[in-house]
Amino acid sequence: MAKRDFLAVTDLTRDEILRLFDLAKRMKAGGYRETPLARKTLAMIFAKSSTRTRVSFEVGTYQLGGHALFLSSRDIQIGRGEPIPDTARVLSRYVDGIMIRTFDHGEVEQLAHHATIPVINGLTDLSHPCQVLADLFTVRESLKRTAWVGDGNNMANSWIEAAQVLGFELQLACPEGYEPNRAIFERAKAAGACISITEVPEEAVEGAHVVNTDVWASMGQEGEAESRRNAFRGYTVDANLMKLADPAAIFLHCLPAHRGEEVTADVIEGAQSRVWDEAENRLHVQKALLATLMG
Repeated sequence: MAKRDFLAVTDLTRDEILRLFDLAKRMKAGGYRETPLARKTLAMIFAKSSTRTRVSFEVGTYQLGGHALFLSSRDIQIGRGEPIPDTARVLSRYVDGIMIRTFDHGEVEQLAHHATIPVINGLTDLSHPCQVLADLFTVRESLKRTAWVGDGNNMANSWIEAAQVLGFELQLACPEGYEPNRAIFERAKAAGACISITEVPEEAVEGAHVVNTDVWASMGQEGEAESRRNAFRGYTVDANLMKLADPAAIFLHCLPAHRGEEVTADVIEGAQSRVWDEAENRLHVQKALLATLMG
């Protein structure tokens, strides 16, 4: 069977995502006892620090009977300038799959192109598809109208792709100059996705069933923190903003969170928050993904 990569949400069809969620549900409920990764190894390349990505992939691989190798880009030759195609070819001879968390999305595409084993995008500056799969799994019963408030970052881009594949309504509120990737947005619109962008958070959140946000300054943007705080003034998800959403609305945040900036403490700790379920679901959804791609 030809190898498959997972670099973006659009690499999966609607039916494949739903089947993945069915498998993840079985795994979460404890009804899955198989070990499809027995005697198999996942190489995990990290150019960016991580809590949830590293732990969920490492634990998930172990629970499926396999072994995960943590490879910091500072400690392997790719960090000293070895060409990505060379790394891809060598790792393909040693391991059964690669997960990479890095800055440049082009590096992940190049790695996948030259590897003969499945490659999974654990995060790039352009997209964060594994996190969004976990988000979608968390709110799968509430996927009607979703709001994104804040930076048009990698998470926003992957949510746009999710709306394209699954067909739910998505409205994004982003300040001028901080919109999502234009090519991803236009591609989704051309495919018939029901998505729109506003600069007014209240417009995006009005009647939403899911309200989602992320930090204003992601990794690598620390030097822009002050200018971003000024640009995102008025984009904090607080109790007043949540009152505009559907009464049963769910709040999501991929973490880590900066309480008092993109979200207030009472919202992230409140009854509508599903942030901790969302974090746990990284494990179950990624196990299902690993079993599908590598099993």
